[in-house]
Amino acid sequence: MRLLVADVNPATGELRELDRRMTIVRLGQGVDRTGRLAPEALERTFAACREYAGVIRELGAEKVRFVATSASRDAENRDEFTRGVVDILGVEPEVISGDQEAEFSFTGATKELTGGDGFATPYLVADIGGGSTEFVVGEDGVRAARSVDVGCVRMTERHLVEDGKVTDPPTAEQVAAMRADIEAALDLAEKTVPLREARTLVGLAGSVTTVSAIDQELPEYDSARIHHSRMTRGRVRQITEWLLSSTHAERAEVPSMHPGRVDVIGAGALVLLALMERVGAEEVVVSEHDILDGIAWSLA
Repeated sequence: MRLLVADVNPATGELRELDRRMTIVRLGQGVDRTGRLAPEALERTFAACREYAGVIRELGAEKVRFVATSASRDAENRDEFTRGVVDILGVEPEVISGDQEAEFSFTGATKELTGGDGFATPYLVADIGGGSTEFVVGEDGVRAARSVDVGCVRMTERHLVEDGKVTDPPTAEQVAAMRADIEAALDLAEKTVPLREARTLVGLAGSVTTVSAIDQELPEYDSARIHHSRMTRGRVRQITEWLLSSTHAERAEVPSMHPGRVDVIGAGALVLLALMERVGAEEVVVSEHDILDGIAWSLA
């Protein structure tokens, strides 16, 4: 569950971040199996809501919007979730469609980019998540979008796990099978999204930002240094090859690496590399701004 509080000025096109934070609440715990949101998952979520409500009050936010994912819509006891959020935050969670999600992500990632900085349109925004990757192409707005089931966690679990453990390091055969899976997903995405028409590739989410931190050899994760940094395809290839041939211990020593990302970063980096090679992108622009920023713009 994530929070962004920002001053947004539509006249100048400026979004000034006041607070940005994330709490892992695992709201979807067991939903697949039971069809219900677990009591302990709801309590974790409401605890985060209470913390966020305090921040919202303290910073004096004038408008609040709560966007929820499909997990909250699919559960039998979703009304319990909705009531709890309304009681704490005073707004109802809105379950948005995939098209709305694409629009918010695209706006958040591209709103600050200008042609004067060498950011030519159309943009291709690639949001490499845990279970899926979203591809969005557009200029001032979304022209085409597609979500495909390749993400850093899904690819790791599908290809790099044997006997319940991640292979340390992966074998060449495992990497080749994972690459083939990613290529098939890119084929699927290209049926609806003109990936190769893009002039500027913008990469979002933890896999991309972590590769940027490694590229810059940062002593710790630094959002300001990572936001709008650029990486060449050659450098992404070099880092990806190292990540997929290194051991868990070697990756864990990278100072900017989140502990939860150590085993899945290689797969996420490979998705980015395969995309850059597919579309012929010489570089990727890394953005720390994403769907949250798009939602903030929607309120302005």
